[in-house]
Formats: sequence, structure tokens, C-alpha cells
Amino acid sequence: MSAEAKLRELGIQLKDVQVGDRPLIPWVLTGNLLYTSGSGPSFSGKKWSGQLGTDYTAEEGYEAARDTALQLLSTVRTALGSLDRVRRVVKVLGMVNSAPGFSQQPQVINGCSELLVQLFGENGRHARSAVGMAGLPGNIPVEIEIIFEVEPQG
Repeated sequence: MSAEAKLRELGIQLKDVQVGDRPLIPWVLTGNLLYTSGSGPSFSGKKWSGQLGTDYTAEEGYEAARDTALQLLSTVRTALGSLDRVRRVVKVLGMVNSAPGFSQQPQVINGCSELLVQLFGENGRHARSAVGMAGLPGNIPVEIEIIFEVEPQG
């Protein structure tokens, strides 16, 4: 089943992502690689603010990482026109706003990784780093960036 069909089956509607006029852009496509800028959990519209281990549990962080993945997939769809152009997920960098002593960063970023595998199957499996940070912009709990290999525009 294609990624677009899987999204429909799950009842997920991705959003359009605006490029805007800031110096940074939400994605860069070079050759057959699509790099996404770091993004936080903004897809659902829920206001996320705080650290894992103080303000949020690992389970809540998992939901924040899934929400972030949906925002990034919205970026990918806007960039490519269809998620079906994704050949494979190459690399995920997951950054977790972590209180001292919090060590469940991998479990948190699984919220992103498991969604990618659900949508892309074997091609959703990826290399990954899941690291703790003393803080993130706007005090968001999670920031993720992803590199995708994509089909050329044909």
C-alpha cells in the first residue's frame, strides 16, 4: 500500500506548509535527497511547552514526537506533491528537551520512527540519533529533522 493510501486509511490529513520569506526554509531538495529543517510538535495545534522528565512523561513525549513527524510529513508532501515519491527514510535526528537525569530519549523519538515505518514499511526504517538537550527553541519538548531519499521529478 502506498504511503498516501496508508494516510487515507489512518484518516490523517496533512497540511500545506508555507515557505515564507525567512532566511531558512522548511526543506531543501538536492539531487535525490530531501532535507527537512528541524520542526517541533505543531501539527495538532496543541500548545507544547516543557521538558521531558519534569513537565512530560516519556509517553507524552512519544505523542509530541508523532505530532512532529506529522508536521514534517506535511513539509514533505508540500515539497514533493506526494509522499509516494519517497523512496526511503534515510536518517532521523531527534532532539528531546530533557530534564537532568531523563534518559528515555529513544522511547520518545519512537513516536516519529514508528509512524514512518507504519507509512513507508521497510523503506521507513532508518538510521537515527535520539539525544537529550538542555533546552529547545520556544521550550518545545521535541525537535526532529529527517533526510529522505526521493524519486526524481518525472
